[in-house]
Amino acid sequence: MFEAVDELVGEHADLEKQLADPSVHADQGHARRLNKRYAELTPIIGTYRAWKRTGDDIDTARELAADDPDFAAEVKDLEKQREELTEKLRLLLVPRDPSDDKDVILEIKAGAGGDESALFAGDLLRMYLRYAERVGWKTEIIDATESELGGYKDVQVAVKLKGNATPEPGQGVWARLKYEGGVHRVQRVPATESQGRIHTSAAGVLVTPEAEEIDVEISPADLRIDVYRSSGPGGQSVNTTDSAVRITHVPTGVVASCQNEKSQLQNKEQAMRILRSRLLAAATEAAEQEAADARRSQVRTVDRSEKIRTYNFPENRISDHRVGFKAYNLDQVLDGELDAVIQACVDADSAAKLAAA
Repeated sequence: MFEAVDELVGEHADLEKQLADPSVHADQGHARRLNKRYAELTPIIGTYRAWKRTGDDIDTARELAADDPDFAAEVKDLEKQREELTEKLRLLLVPRDPSDDKDVILEIKAGAGGDESALFAGDLLRMYLRYAERVGWKTEIIDATESELGGYKDVQVAVKLKGNATPEPGQGVWARLKYEGGVHRVQRVPATESQGRIHTSAAGVLVTPEAEEIDVEISPADLRIDVYRSSGPGGQSVNTTDSAVRITHVPTGVVASCQNEKSQLQNKEQAMRILRSRLLAAATEAAEQEAADARRSQVRTVDRSEKIRTYNFPENRISDHRVGFKAYNLDQVLDGELDAVIQACVDADSAAKLAAA
């Protein structure tokens, strides 16, 4: 049934041999890629070996049951284990997003709805920060533009694993948060509404895998760097020094800016982080579009470009329109209990990929 896994067993053994060679680690980039692939294959190989071993045990138990009926119950237990391992292995063999283990840069922008939208953007930021805290990730606000009544017109935050550990398959930051990109709609009575009317406003979320320098080649000649004075709430440097930085990648027109740090150099470094991630996301999306239009059309349920979710405060309801998820624990979700919402998207994506395969 899983004959193709035999090739992966051979690849896994070859990677193990290469990683045991000290000379391989002289090139850290190459060694890191080998380690990543080895970590991806290890759970597949372990599950496959358990699946094969259980099949052999079933055959042995059936032979014994022919002479001794007491072994019949053991056959049923082993057959149940075999079914569970079969399903687990099928899921492990679903084609993986190569960026699943990457950290992310998450950007939240206020949209239609004015001040209420900015307040909602602040609620979303708190939701993601609390979720990251719950699962043990680190967060770092890179740049933010606050609104006059609180909340954010625009905020960018880096979300990353703690340390250098390789996450379990499907548990990386991008693997979980990539489904959050899109338009988030809120329905509630704004704090500024005197007559108790429910308003609808929206905020946009953009999630991109954070690129390392080895992921994206950027020629300095392709960059236009502009400096300007910071604006909005801040410290003494606001509106007094040209510390804010805007970087434009001329060939693609992609722009990234940062004004939160006190020095021009720090703002430039942060803007480059954002720029690299946006360029990587654009290149990845273009490659996917060209190579996998057919498959992407079958996983439209998690298309990040569409309006994805509604947060209804009067009913304490959260609805994900892509996968039909609905729950009445909005207060808990906004406090960071996002796992059930995200898992619904993961399951729909996996099902679509299995069907396509």
